[in-house]
Amino acid sequence: MTKTQTLFFSLIAMLFILSGCAQNNSGLPRQSFNPFGGFGSSSPQGEGNAWADQSNIGDEENIDISDLDENLTESELSLSEETAAEQKMKRIPFPVAEYNRLARTGKGTIKGTIYINNAFQQKVFGAGTRLYLNPVTSYSNQWFKESYLGGQKMEKADSRLFNYLKFTASDSKGNFAFYGVPSGSYYLIGTVKCGTECGYDTPKNIRIATKVSVYGNNVVQQDLNRFVD
Repeated sequence: MTKTQTLFFSLIAMLFILSGCAQNNSGLPRQSFNPFGGFGSSSPQGEGNAWADQSNIGDEENIDISDLDENLTESELSLSEETAAEQKMKRIPFPVAEYNRLARTGKGTIKGTIYINNAFQQKVFGAGTRLYLNPVTSYSNQWFKESYLGGQKMEKADSRLFNYLKFTASDSKGNFAFYGVPSGSYYLIGTVKCGTECGYDTPKNIRIATKVSVYGNNVVQQDLNRFVD
């Protein structure tokens, strides 16, 4: 075989190898974000539990629970500087044993729609908003009673709470779903932005919370809404 023939076949072999690499790269699966299940399969029946992977992150930078440190009623909208300077309510000690008993995996589903009912009997949907599931414990009961219902400002939540929050995001029509939810009771929390539809000159974030329970592989339908006159 001449040098010219050897060089020719070498070039052909290199082109064949490069062609194969290009096809392999173009066939790599792309990871997409599903607001109902975190990163991964767009179907809740996909492999693994993407919802659980996404919702159990303990990184404070990735999980915002400022709504648990704030007054979640409409009184927060008219909070004055004088009121803001008042001493915040002290939280009870974080009940470690109580949280250690909570299940970390499950097969339940909680789904619904988040919206505000305005004075004109219209629904203002919470589009693309984050929603939380906060397990019902003595710690969260204090927050619900004193802050959400009572309007009290509270101290910052214990950072260990981050490990037990579950979250998802609503779609453009306010629909949301939590998949792979462990059996138990939760506070379902979300926010709807409402402006002139609710009688405000500028848009306000109106937060809503309610209690919901799920057991086994049940599918629970629970809308999150409130009336604003």
